[in-house]
Amino acid sequence: MSALAANTLAAYTTSTGEAFQFWVLGTVAVIGALCTILMRKAIHSALCLAGTMIVLAVFYLANGAYFLGIVQIVVYTGAIMMLFLFVVMLVGVTAADSVKETIKGQRWWAAACALGFGVLLIAGIGHASLTRFNGLGAANGAYGGNVEGLAALVFTKYVFAFEITGALLITAAVGAMVLTHRERTERARTQRELAEQRVREGTHVPPLPAPGVYARHNAVDIAGLLPDGTPAELTVISTLRKRGQIRDVSGEALADLKALEQRSAERLGRKARDGEEASR
Repeated sequence: MSALAANTLAAYTTSTGEAFQFWVLGTVAVIGALCTILMRKAIHSALCLAGTMIVLAVFYLANGAYFLGIVQIVVYTGAIMMLFLFVVMLVGVTAADSVKETIKGQRWWAAACALGFGVLLIAGIGHASLTRFNGLGAANGAYGGNVEGLAALVFTKYVFAFEITGALLITAAVGAMVLTHRERTERARTQRELAEQRVREGTHVPPLPAPGVYARHNAVDIAGLLPDGTPAELTVISTLRKRGQIRDVSGEALADLKALEQRSAERLGRKARDGEEASR
């Protein structure tokens, strides 16, 4: 049997391992795609989309498209999605995101686009199932490999489209920078002016105390203790306090302080007795 016939036969047959991989990873990809559009928080949607992209990369690698699989992980998942997460964190999306629609009719437009995409997907699958194809092995064999074949197509037949896509990506990156840039309408106050304002307002004049002072740990979510053992409110930022992410160690810290004082008293008393005996 020739190599072309073997590749054609392999393209039309599916092994048990391939079928198991498709149904398991396909289910994960669909769930991730649904979570991308159903999650209320932008961070969670971005993470679900990143998971779906990784599953697609596994599909590409399993079907012999090694270059496309690596590009899917490095470029889309590793670069674009991380850039999206960075922009989300830069803009400052909080847990209190507004779900109110600001663009009228966007749900109808989204439904129409989804319907059109579904029609194109069904048409593509139907065309692939009704038309004979040689498979990826024959296409790679014509150029000597997957990477060589992609390079020949990108830098010869589709070089103009490739350059236009690069220009569009650069334009999108510059546009994102322009949209996230905030023009300052007033002069930034100096440290001296800020200190004078704190003095006039009668607020906490010196810097805020560090977290975990006189406690067992100095993590940012542990309140510092005053000399009497009570927790200091100013040692933990208000954001963690509103989220309820503060670890309460006041009781444990008080017990440790009491034990420390007791050991110190015993040590000092022992030293005092030793000093009296030595003087005698």
